[in-house]
Amino acid sequence: MDLRKLKTLIDLVAESGIAELEITEGEGKVRIVKFSQAVQPVAYVPEAPPAAAPVAPAPAAPAAPVGHTVKAPMVGTFYRAPNPGASPFVELGQSVKEGEPLCIIEAMKLLNEIEADKSGVIKEILVENGEPVEYGQPLFVIG
Repeated sequence: MDLRKLKTLIDLVAESGIAELEITEGEGKVRIVKFSQAVQPVAYVPEAPPAAAPVAPAPAAPAAPVGHTVKAPMVGTFYRAPNPGASPFVELGQSVKEGEPLCIIEAMKLLNEIEADKSGVIKEILVENGEPVEYGQPLFVIG
């Protein structure tokens, strides 16, 4: 799907009352979800070919972190600071209040501040600066 068509779809979602739009075209799929005032594409996933052999069971997952997990509301690039020379929004052990910025996720050249949805202490930072993140990926643990 070309960028002009994608931009037109984003604009249509932004101007309409719908909250989510999913389009399948050829081997690709685009899902656009409206978050508050901003519209962000969530993912572009080409269809996977059917599996020829049964898949082996996954190994046991590591223990889940204790506390409240802040997850990525969109796909993008994770940044701990507002710009490259600045200090990070939060550090391990720092107390945060609900609504306080934790990081930025850049998606399609738009910088989106991700805020704490709970007050507490930063117990874990689960993503490195500059890494790509997926929708729903855990970013922080607040205890």
